[in-house]
Amino acid sequence: MIRIMGLDFGSKTVGVAVSDPLGITAQGVEIIRRESENKLRRTLARIEALAAEYQVTTFVLGLPKNMNSTLGERAEKSLAFKEMLERRTGLPVVMWDERLTTVEANRTLMESGVRREHRKEYVDKLAAVYILQGYLDSLERVKNGQD
Repeated sequence: MIRIMGLDFGSKTVGVAVSDPLGITAQGVEIIRRESENKLRRTLARIEALAAEYQVTTFVLGLPKNMNSTLGERAEKSLAFKEMLERRTGLPVVMWDERLTTVEANRTLMESGVRREHRKEYVDKLAAVYILQGYLDSLERVKNGQD
């Protein structure tokens, strides 16, 4: 049984998703909100608690690359967060290209009829689901010799 946690790390929130025990599908868990962008102790503690609860073995953290594949300020912050998370939990953190996940999450919510003012309540969690699902799908392709 493998459990993988997907994280969409933003400036004020972290969207959290976990895989099912077989590592096939991703489900949204919660959105961790914080008052200040630089205050991460409580955020890390909450992620650590969720990781223990779901018996997570690996994290997949969204890497917000620019459209031309370069790394900007948000990506640098995500990489710094990766190091903190690895130090805190002792678990591996895989970086995953998340370029269009928030766009896709917003589109899904719009198509589902979620009103604009309510979308921000869900978008980070859904983006975490897309990040994790993309990673799970890539593992499946590798397993089936398609990559």
